[in-house]
Order: sequence, then C-alpha cells, then structure tokens
Amino acid sequence: MMLSLLSKRRLGVQDFRGFGALSFLFYLYLYAPIVVLVVLSFNANQSATVWTGFSLDWYRAAFANQALRQAAGNSLLIAVCASVVATAIATLAALGTSRGARFKGMRLSMGAIMLPLVLPEIVVGVATLALFSTLGLSLGYGNLIIAHTVFCIPFAYLPIRARLNDMDLSLEQAAADLYAGPWRTFRKVTLPLLTPGIVSGLMLAFIVSLDNFVISMMVSQAGTTTLPIFIFGLLRMGVTPDVNAVSTLILGVSVLFVTLSYLLGKKKA
Repeated sequence: MMLSLLSKRRLGVQDFRGFGALSFLFYLYLYAPIVVLVVLSFNANQSATVWTGFSLDWYRAAFANQALRQAAGNSLLIAVCASVVATAIATLAALGTSRGARFKGMRLSMGAIMLPLVLPEIVVGVATLALFSTLGLSLGYGNLIIAHTVFCIPFAYLPIRARLNDMDLSLEQAAADLYAGPWRTFRKVTLPLLTPGIVSGLMLAFIVSLDNFVISMMVSQAGTTTLPIFIFGLLRMGVTPDVNAVSTLILGVSVLFVTLSYLLGKKKA
C-alpha cells in the first residue's frame, strides 16, 4: 500500500523526517547574527555587545561623521555609474542572445558574460588590478567604475534575459506584420515590455556594486574609499555601535532594492 502511494506522488526533500527542523536551524544560524546586529545598532551603551537601552544616538553619530559621508558618497557615485553602464551592456547582450539570429560562438559569448558570476571575487580583483597596473591606468573613480561595471554585468543580464524569455513573441511579430520596422518595434513594443526586467537588473547591479568589498579593496586609490572599505577600517579598532548602525543602514538598502528587483522581475509580461 505504501509503495503504491509513493509511486503516485513524487517525493521531495520535505518528505524526509527532520528536514523542517534542520531547515529552521540552518536559517537560525544564518540570520540570527544579522538580527543581533540590527538590535544592537539601537543600543544606548558604548559597548557594542552589552544592551542597556534603546537609543538612536549611533545613527546620529554615523550621519555626523564627515569621513563616513564621503565614503557613502563615493559608493553611491560608483554604484550609479557602474549599474547604468552594466545594465546598458547587459540589455544589448540579452537582446543579442535572445532576439538576434543565432551565430557561431553564442554559447561561448554567454559563458563569457556569466564568467564574473562564477569566478571568486578575489580572482576578479587580482586580475583587474594586474590589468590596470600593466596598462598604467590610474583614473581614480574610473578604475572602480570599470571594475564594478564588468562585475555587475551578469547580475543585470540575468533578470533582463529572463524577462525576454517570458515575453510573448507574437506581439513583436504582429508589429512587424503591421509594417513596423525593427527600431519602431523595439521602441513601441519590446522596450515597454522589457522595462520591468531592465529596472530589476539595474537595481540588482546597483546593490551588488554598493556592497562590493573585495574588488574595491584591490583597485581603489587614494580619495576613492568606498563605504565597505571604510567600515572594514573601523572594524580594525573593534566592533562599535556606530559600525552596527552603518551596517544596518546598508542592510536596509540592500533588502529594499533586492525586494523591488524581485517584484519587478515577477511582473508578468
């Protein structure tokens, strides 16, 4: 009887005894430190680990820190520039690999686009630093923007390509049947339908650039310190409540952008 029931229903991992408890312990281990960090960012005590009461003083101290504001401004400037350029390149790449005619080396091209996603960041950072040193490239913010752009392309490409795959081709074919040229079809039909995917990819690339540490650490120059590097410098003196406050702000921005990116990506074409 049991075998007949199992044969009618496909088993999943949730059917194994203890899977729920193990999943709960895994997520508890993963997210409990983050919850503790957020709670302690509102701690009134100067110690980052001893709770004495609720306070917003450390957030005020963080916003009053000139060096921190400068680092945050650097991160925002680099993230905006890198995400916009990466999204433009990713959009063209997605259109070329999804809507364009098949060409020899398409699989190789898609592999090259996705390569920064699968390589360890330290490898990308060292390779980028070696390239800049060989070329004698010293552009200040430009070095970071170039490095972040290359790294962010696959993150922007994935939601855009997924959006293209979900779009109904018959709408574009109908526009062509009504004598609309390729550019007019793209501008009036494809681009409006693709916009949620483009915005989703843009936000994902922005948050990846904003949070990047390893590559930024490798290629940054004097005066281009980003927020993750600044926080790392603060941590050398120990974990303090203002570090918790800044980390909580970054976490909030990251969660907001990733959530918006997910919701836009799920919007039906």
